[in-house]
Amino acid sequence: MTSVKEFRIEEEATADSVGRGSFVFTDAYSVFDWGQMPDQIPDKGASLCTMGAFNFERLEESGIPTHYRGVVENGDVLSLEDASRPPWEMAIDLTQVPDLPHEGRAYDYDAYHAAAGENYLVPLEIVFRNRVPVGSSLRRRTEPADHGLDFETWPAEAVDLEEPIVEFSTKYEEGDRYLDREEADYIAGVAEIDALEVIAREVNRVVTEQAESAGLVHEDGKIECLYYDGEIRVADVVGTFDENRFSYEGTQLSKEVIRQYHKRTQPGWVEAVEAAKAEAKARDVADWKALCEAEPEPLEEDVVDTARDMYCAGTNAYTGLELFDAPPLSSAIGALQRL
Repeated sequence: MTSVKEFRIEEEATADSVGRGSFVFTDAYSVFDWGQMPDQIPDKGASLCTMGAFNFERLEESGIPTHYRGVVENGDVLSLEDASRPPWEMAIDLTQVPDLPHEGRAYDYDAYHAAAGENYLVPLEIVFRNRVPVGSSLRRRTEPADHGLDFETWPAEAVDLEEPIVEFSTKYEEGDRYLDREEADYIAGVAEIDALEVIAREVNRVVTEQAESAGLVHEDGKIECLYYDGEIRVADVVGTFDENRFSYEGTQLSKEVIRQYHKRTQPGWVEAVEAAKAEAKARDVADWKALCEAEPEPLEEDVVDTARDMYCAGTNAYTGLELFDAPPLSSAIGALQRL
């Protein structure tokens, strides 16, 4: 199980063939890489499944290969438009995901690919950015000139980009890190880094256009990919409020809202998480969570309700499908602004 969805296997993938299985989305949530938090957000799982399915179907229409097979209802695999209720299970093709051996923070990607062959999940996250908000890690790691921007230093407001920035980060390391192109190419294995970037830009285009049609701004997001039989396919889940950041009339519409709320209301825990990660890096150990000296507290009931309405109203607006009993997006945004 991942931190927010269960993983079911019907038929194992082999070196020569993809398998079959499904994601079962839960109402759990995770922030700051903690894993499952101590409470849940009702209907969040169905929201993520609905948006993911909707986007996969848009990608397939655009000729972008994916691992998506449909949503599951009463044991049947259906298209989203044929579902009678918001789905929470998604049928997918499976690929191989070998163990990634490591000693401390040194990871053995040669062993990963030796076990994977040519049917595997690429151990990278491909990140695309249409906007660089204040607080973005990109500002700490790069200068504006690195991206062809006419600023000597990063300005004190969000920067909209004429062309998206694409970056690569690790997926299976205990603490994710951004990579230069050479190391990303090595970690990707036989999947070509240029092809991964092309697919990421196409996914970004599809999601951005859909967001614009709903009055949303698509700020950034990420994809994961599998490689099988010489073809790269989009995997995991695409274009949800957990994987991507959207905004509506200047207000964040994504999991970032919950992250920022924890920063404001549980700063001690957030600081403890940051300290544990720094200590783990200094000690060259992977398990930072074992070093954390604090635990998160549950959210207040009204905050849970507001987060639920954000996911559900946002999904209705993005897809144009009134699948959830939720207030209009403008009302949900008003409640977010009052948090």
